[in-house]
This record gives sequence, structure tokens and C-alpha cells, in this order.
Amino acid sequence: MKLFFAPGTCALAPHIVLHELGIPHDSQKVNLQTKELDGGGDYRAINAKGYVPALQLDNGELLTEGPAIMQYLADMAADNHGLLAPCGQLARYHTVEWLNFISSEMHKNYGALFNPHGSDEMRAQAYSTLKKRYEYTEAQLAGKEYLTGSQYTLADVFFYVVTDWAGHVKFDLAPFPQVRALHARVAARPAVQAARQHQR
Repeated sequence: MKLFFAPGTCALAPHIVLHELGIPHDSQKVNLQTKELDGGGDYRAINAKGYVPALQLDNGELLTEGPAIMQYLADMAADNHGLLAPCGQLARYHTVEWLNFISSEMHKNYGALFNPHGSDEMRAQAYSTLKKRYEYTEAQLAGKEYLTGSQYTLADVFFYVVTDWAGHVKFDLAPFPQVRALHARVAARPAVQAARQHQR
């Protein structure tokens, strides 16, 4: 399988999962401005959405959207190391709950801050919303090692990747010590370091 990515994007999350699970894969960099593939070719011929991530399976099928790719990888692994609980277990849906929260409430607002054409009003609203979402997350992390408790899951991977953007948009994480501790805990994992190295 092949993961299409661009450095500094949420495509880092499924890349981390590939390394966590030890799944053999290729990866190819995409220039999001020109939509060109590293080495040549139009990325839109592979993924009409034109953004990353995208995972091309060995049978040629394509899967897009980070949370969907991560869940697929965890489900296909013989042993997913607890990254996603089996179907029917409530723990699975708590992980999915966090994935949706991060995608809709955090990723979306960081996206507004990265938008060079965004108005001051839009940026102020995004900062305000992010502050509220991190306040909520900080409270939820009280007494926990990871977002869902003691188990490291896909949600922590995605949260790490999105939270890593804070410094790039000058969002201050100082008021959130539990958030910063979780970010550091995930950053120290060998799979995270390997994925980051491959995305340089």
C-alpha cells in the first residue's frame, strides 16, 4: 500500500499508525499548491479531492480522510496493540467519538488559522473556539494518561498531530499542562519519530 502525504498536514496521523502497526508501505509526497506528485504526475488523477492523506491499497482501491484510514489500518492489523477496540465494545466508540471531536472541533479551527485569506474576525473566532475545546480536553484528561484512559489509541495519535500545529499559529498551550503532557508522551514514541523522519 502507498500513503500520499504532505509535510505538516494531518497525513502524519495515518503515517504514525502505519509505523505503530509495523505495516509495510510506500509513501509519496504531494505538493498541495501545484497538486504535483514528488517525481512527477498529477495527484488529482489519483485523488480527485486534491488533498491528503490518501491510502492506495494493494488492489488499487483508494481510501481518503485521515480518521477513516486510521480505523481501516487498525481493523486490518492482526494485532492493533489496542489502538482501536473491536466492534461492539464501547471503548471503540469512545475512540471514534474523540476522532470526530478532533476533526470537527479542532482540525477545522486550526484550518481557519492557516488560511492566509481569512479575516481577523474569523481568526479571532477560531482562537476562541480552540481555547474552549482545549479547556474541555484538559478537564477530560484529569487523572488519565491518554484521552480514553490508560490505553493509547488512534485518538491520541490524531490529537498529537493536530496539537502539534499550535506553535505554527501562535496558539498558547501553556494553560493546558495535561494537554502538553499528552503531546510530549506521544511525541516520544518511536513510531512517531520514525513517521516524522520519513515525512521530511
